[in-house]
Amino acid sequence: MSKQLATQPPVNPVTLGKMGAAYGIRGWLKVFSSTEDADSIFDYQPWFIQRAGKWQQVELESWKHHNQDIIIKVKGIDDRDAAAQLTNCEILVDATQLPKLDEGDFYWKDLMGCQVVTVDGYEMGKVIDLMETGSNDVLVVKANLKDAFGVKERLIPFLDEQVIKKVDLTTGTIEVDWDPGF
Repeated sequence: MSKQLATQPPVNPVTLGKMGAAYGIRGWLKVFSSTEDADSIFDYQPWFIQRAGKWQQVELESWKHHNQDIIIKVKGIDDRDAAAQLTNCEILVDATQLPKLDEGDFYWKDLMGCQVVTVDGYEMGKVIDLMETGSNDVLVVKANLKDAFGVKERLIPFLDEQVIKKVDLTTGTIEVDWDPGF
């Protein structure tokens, strides 16, 4: 009998998706992938989730497309009730599994928390989220508490060179050519 070594929880966890509702009665679940190509989520293993504050490794038995959804079968989850307990669990992997990017490309996780500053030096706030719109990604920037323009949140298109002038991950700043009143 071979003894499987437990894989350590991720040191630098990255969310790649989320488990959705139970599907059927045999323990299958819908899965929502945050990877650019939805099927790429399966390229990164092992998966981890956090339940009750503890890390748990998730081992996939199978996965398949069903209509517009992707559904998964987790090893050891054999009925609808057990599957339902995993609903809304984020799927995490260690960031070291992600491929290195070319110069000028960024993972969304790297932009989160960056301070956004205009080319004129006005501090607009911090990146709290990113959205995919189809034509381009959009930074969701939460304004600083004492925003002179009364703006609480800004949506800034991530258009390289046109709007995004400089991204400096070392200092955690993104320089933009954008009117702070919007």
